[in-house]
Amino acid sequence: MRTGSEPRTARSALRARFWLCVWGVVWAIFGTAAFALAGRPGWAAACGALWLVITIDMAMVLRHIRQGPHYQPGRDIPPYRPPENPHR
Repeated sequence: MRTGSEPRTARSALRARFWLCVWGVVWAIFGTAAFALAGRPGWAAACGALWLVITIDMAMVLRHIRQGPHYQPGRDIPPYRPPENPHR
């Protein structure tokens, strides 16, 4: 059922975001180590900064997953009710 309010009430695929974060952390760690060993401190710092951003995102995703069905609904959770006045 489409209500027209999907941009405001959309739900994120948090488990997919978590596994993408894991993938990104692995590559950021590899990049940081590889560039540091290759003597490229600028690129190592960039990969390190990316590693930090990905880790913060992963922490937020895990927090939302642990908060329950409001953020990570199962099949037994119905969609949000459509807004009363959709023209606002």
